[in-house]
Amino acid sequence: MPAGTPAPPFELKCTPDQTVSLSDFRGRPVVLAFYPADWSPVCSDQMSLYNELLPEFEKHNAVLFGISVDGIWCHGAFARDRKLHFPLLADFEPKGRVSHLYGAYLDKDGESGRALFVIDKKGVIRWSYISPTGVNPGAEGVLAALESLEADGGRK
Repeated sequence: MPAGTPAPPFELKCTPDQTVSLSDFRGRPVVLAFYPADWSPVCSDQMSLYNELLPEFEKHNAVLFGISVDGIWCHGAFARDRKLHFPLLADFEPKGRVSHLYGAYLDKDGESGRALFVIDKKGVIRWSYISPTGVNPGAEGVLAALESLEADGGRK
């Protein structure tokens, strides 16, 4: 999805009895990090990097969500093992629905691709990046996009 596009709304489970809705975070920047699978080496590295950089995201008042087609129980075990301090959302059933909405689903693999989205406080995508599945995209682009939102003086 290109910059300037309204972010597709969604509601996904983050625990067996809790859901997260994108609309709940209107008024704050949101970072969506779609990734293929819990436990894969590149995904583990990517999510661990974002966990280390949480103070940087928080400096921009941004909330971060990891999203994959894995279920909530798998997410819970992965988050505990990696000591992640941000929510992992289960795009589990219907499988990949939100990933499809954002153009991040890989039909041939049956999983989310590796994609990043920065959404402004009004719910508009301001930056996105699709990474090769085997490459950790890092955080430089996300942080630059968050800084750009701040430089706009909150107009966006």
